[in-house]
Amino acid sequence: MRTKQRGPIGRPRGFDTDEALERAMLVFWEHGYEGASLANLTDAMGISTTSMYAAFGNKEELFRKALERYTEGPSAYLVRALEEPTALGVATAILSGTVRTTTRPAHPHGCLGVQGALTASDSGRGARDLLVAWRNDGCSRVRERFQRAVDDGDLPPRTDPGLLARYVTTLAFGIAVQAASGVSRDELQETADAALRNWPLS
Repeated sequence: MRTKQRGPIGRPRGFDTDEALERAMLVFWEHGYEGASLANLTDAMGISTTSMYAAFGNKEELFRKALERYTEGPSAYLVRALEEPTALGVATAILSGTVRTTTRPAHPHGCLGVQGALTASDSGRGARDLLVAWRNDGCSRVRERFQRAVDDGDLPPRTDPGLLARYVTTLAFGIAVQAASGVSRDELQETADAALRNWPLS
């Protein structure tokens, strides 16, 4: 059950920080880091700028917290995908998860981690660098999983886990961009299926 987080004793915050962060995440997801103004954010969160700074820090810190929420929520399919018993299962789950997440009705299309700050001015450099690290971390985790698949004989011994991980994550990021452009879920899933037809077999 959600409970309202409180500030100092005797001074309860008049809003649900969990719900406010969810709304901020959706604004960043739809508009990107620089496209989301403080007015957009505070209006969506239903709080004042002063309350936002007090609860979440500055805009960059709010973005960092929103990205963490995105990772643990809409993007959590990656963690589940890595638990699949085969490398092909991992890749299939990653691409299917990307298609589902980036085309969900009533949610922004595309991926917060991909389009949130591809380009940014000096003021947005911190957010851009954060997302670069976020994407690289995801690729590294997939690479480690594929290395285990090679070690276990699930993938051919000459397979390059790093190259295969980059292939799968690049496909996933491309799907996200296409989803943001309005390509349908069915078409994106067909694309994902086609991309995996030549998967290396042990």
